[in-house]
Amino acid sequence: QVQFVESGGGLVQPGGSLRLTCVASGSISSIYAMGWYRQAPGKQRELVARFTTGGSTNYADSVKGRFTISGDNAKNMVSLQINNLKPEDTAVYYCNSYPPSVGSWGQGTQVTVSS
Repeated sequence: QVQFVESGGGLVQPGGSLRLTCVASGSISSIYAMGWYRQAPGKQRELVARFTTGGSTNYADSVKGRFTISGDNAKNMVSLQINNLKPEDTAVYYCNSYPPSVGSWGQGTQVTVSS
């Protein structure tokens, strides 16, 4: 079972940017869709962005125009470029297949947006 390791989070001011990276322990080329998820304190984990092997992407309404998901099958890597960060983006961010594989969740990477 593929495992994912996320990195790139941090503390940023509102309006700032981050690039999150997820590296898979195995090939992701056979996974039809990959996604980035986030879980804010006291809230359920939610899907914020996904892409398919066909090249289509989808975003949650709350992040459209600010988040960009991309993948690199050669590196078994999925990235999430986050621009114009808002305090409500504060959460732990995870990557996983879509729909998610229960046993593949990593530790996530913390993103905190605060002035």
